[in-house]
Amino acid sequence: MLEKQSLDEFLSNLDKGKAVIVSLSPQSRASLAVHFGISPLQVFQKLTTFLKSLGVKAVFDTSSSRDLTLIESCNEFLTRYKQSKSADDKKSKSALPMISSACPGWICYAEKTLGSYILPHISSVKSPQQTIGAAIKNHLCERLSIRPEEVYHVTVMPCYDKKLEAARDDFIFQVDSDGERVTEVDSVLTTGEVLDLIQLKAVDLTTLEESPVDNLLSNVDEEGNLYGVRGSSGGYADTILRNAAKVVFGKEIEGPLEFKTIRNADFREVTLEIDGKIVLRFALCYGFRNLRNIVTKIKSGKCEYHFLEIMACPSGCLNGGGQIKPKPGQSAKDLIQVLETTYSENVLVANPFENPGVKRLYDDWLGYPGSEKAKRHLHTEYHPLVKSISSQLQNW
Repeated sequence: MLEKQSLDEFLSNLDKGKAVIVSLSPQSRASLAVHFGISPLQVFQKLTTFLKSLGVKAVFDTSSSRDLTLIESCNEFLTRYKQSKSADDKKSKSALPMISSACPGWICYAEKTLGSYILPHISSVKSPQQTIGAAIKNHLCERLSIRPEEVYHVTVMPCYDKKLEAARDDFIFQVDSDGERVTEVDSVLTTGEVLDLIQLKAVDLTTLEESPVDNLLSNVDEEGNLYGVRGSSGGYADTILRNAAKVVFGKEIEGPLEFKTIRNADFREVTLEIDGKIVLRFALCYGFRNLRNIVTKIKSGKCEYHFLEIMACPSGCLNGGGQIKPKPGQSAKDLIQVLETTYSENVLVANPFENPGVKRLYDDWLGYPGSEKAKRHLHTEYHPLVKSISSQLQNW
């Protein structure tokens, strides 16, 4: 699998005559920006120049598919919230807390070790990596009259586990009854591997010209500003709380949410109060130390949260294992702080529901959030991993 998702494989597919499309994550963009001392937008524009010089056809931005993912997640949360109030005891118990599903390290851990009691709580919405893959291979290919099997789609991610995610059978589909099986994401390169590619080609990214961004699936406005949601790990808790506050309780939340540190910087919560009573309680839960504690609470039925944004890495996705390492003399903690600042200061905060590109995807392709088409292309299932007899015997 790693051989299939390598720089060599990427370069060889450029020579095979396939339409190579690259989707760049905002976390990778921030990592490269800090490394080269340029802005995230300049990274996007210069990488577009660099990758197209190698033969790449388009460079997109997973901030756009993250907005798509967030809208579907908001819709799913509202459905689960209603279920939690229903008379059906089984349905109401598994409805909440709803847990984010964008982190493949967390999903892998849940499927392998937590079994069926935790999986019903995990959001069925695919990650931004997979939703942009679904959009490219299903909608964009049809719109441009290209066969999906003729497109080689590569994502640039902060995380090695994204390679595992892309290889899941759930994210492979058959084009038609006679067609071959097609993957939504053919290959994943980490931020560090893209840096290796830049160095391999002996390119100085800082002096490269800046090309216009391919804005079909990118969050760049007419003035050339990057835009997106708050939160460098996806903004799930932030966006879903605001939406639920508005739809369920008729309350518009202005400005940043006030997340309160509970145990440590990687476990923070935010609540919504109506008439002095807490009606919604959300949490950010990063790193396995915090993750295990919250899982124990869910298992014992003592979890007071309605939604959990779970990420396997401490500090979240900016600290992913595939990011560029600290420079000599720089601590990992200092690097994370610089990345957080670079990430948040260079993105205009925007409501996903107002994203014109995402609105077009619904108008032209999906219909509406939670539609049958949206469920088919943007949602997935999880599977408890059944241990083999031999491993069970060994344990015995």
